Amino acid sequence: MTGFLQNISFILVSTIVMSIPLVFAAVGGVFSVRSGIMALGLESMMMTGAFTAVVGSYFSGSPVIGFLCGMAGGMLIGILHGILSVRYKVNQVISGIGLNLLALAATTLLMQLLWNNRGNSPQVADIEGTAVIFSGIPIVGSVLGRLPVNAYIMLAVAGISWYVLFETRFGLRLRMSGENPKAAAAMGVRVHAVKYTAVAICGMLAGFGGAFLSLNHMDMFVRDMTAGRGYIAVAVAILSRYNPAGVVLCALLFGFCDALQIHFQGGGVPTQLIQMLPYLATLLVLTFGVKHIHAPAGVGKYDDD
Repeated sequence: MTGFLQNISFILVSTIVMSIPLVFAAVGGVFSVRSGIMALGLESMMMTGAFTAVVGSYFSGSPVIGFLCGMAGGMLIGILHGILSVRYKVNQVISGIGLNLLALAATTLLMQLLWNNRGNSPQVADIEGTAVIFSGIPIVGSVLGRLPVNAYIMLAVAGISWYVLFETRFGLRLRMSGENPKAAAAMGVRVHAVKYTAVAICGMLAGFGGAFLSLNHMDMFVRDMTAGRGYIAVAVAILSRYNPAGVVLCALLFGFCDALQIHFQGGGVPTQLIQMLPYLATLLVLTFGVKHIHAPAGVGKYDDD
């Protein structure tokens, strides 16, 4: 019985931990899509965030500075996506996929230049603290006390993002810009400024999610570290109906699949089949779960369309 409870506790903790980078990236994607810009570049923002976080931690010795660098790196890619989409009116699918490929190539090249290694970076200062203050709570304390502090930051970010989007003037203008940019501009909304702000927020949050992978999951950057999590975050944002509150619940579903594949590795089932679980779940969700979910009317369109 004790072993069973330990397994359940392990899966619950792993589910929440695995969902953290997805929540940050997907909430960022919600801001982007709600402003009218597709979020297919989340993979590049997460990967750049993971890399720049390690660089920041490597040269400063501080994981906090590493996280700030990760947010800055992701925001840089987000703004670049915004410039390509808004200023130069590049097809947003091409822009997003192109940035994903660029991030993979650029991080590999920079690893070679900085550390003479194309596979991984050296070990850096990471963040390993857990919220032990909750460990004394009956029943759930064994789970809550083992969660990283970033799990609670995740919940705060999701809640604040929901409030900003649906209860503030900025959120109203952002949603107007995504639904009907012409009407928003006619009412005095600076549509381009709103879109740039939205993609900057998107990049910053996705960069934080990437930094979590490199400074919480591991203490280094590994080539192709995000391993498709940016695309899973896109699916999470869609499944949540572009609502930050729903993002947390949807991300937990994918986090649970990730936790299961970790738990069952080495149990006699081929590792490759087990590792397919999160991506199989993504495929099933995109096939059957989003038929009646519609993005804002202005997504992928331009002000003069």
